[in-house]
Amino acid sequence: MDMKADKTVRRRMAAGAGALALVAMGTLSACGGNSGESPSTSTTTTTTTTAPSVSPTEKGLEPGGGNKFTPTVKAPTPATAVPGDN
Repeated sequence: MDMKADKTVRRRMAAGAGALALVAMGTLSACGGNSGESPSTSTTTTTTTTAPSVSPTEKGLEPGGGNKFTPTVKAPTPATAVPGDN
C-alpha cells in the first residue's frame, strides 16, 4: 500500500470515528433529557431526633503535660556490625 492510500484510509477512519462520537453524544443527550413525567404521589415523613450529649475526649492537651499522642510501643534499635567487619 502506498503512502497516499494509507493517508486516505486514516482520514476516513478519523472521520468515521468523529461521526460516531457525534451520534453517541446526541443519543446520550436525548436519552438524558426530562421526559415530562411527574411522580404520581409523594409522601413525606418527619422524624425528630435528639442530639447525643457531648463528653470530653480521653486525651486532652495541657500546657505542661507533654505530648500525650506519642506511641507506647518502641521499635528495637537496628543491629550494627562490629567495627572493621564489612
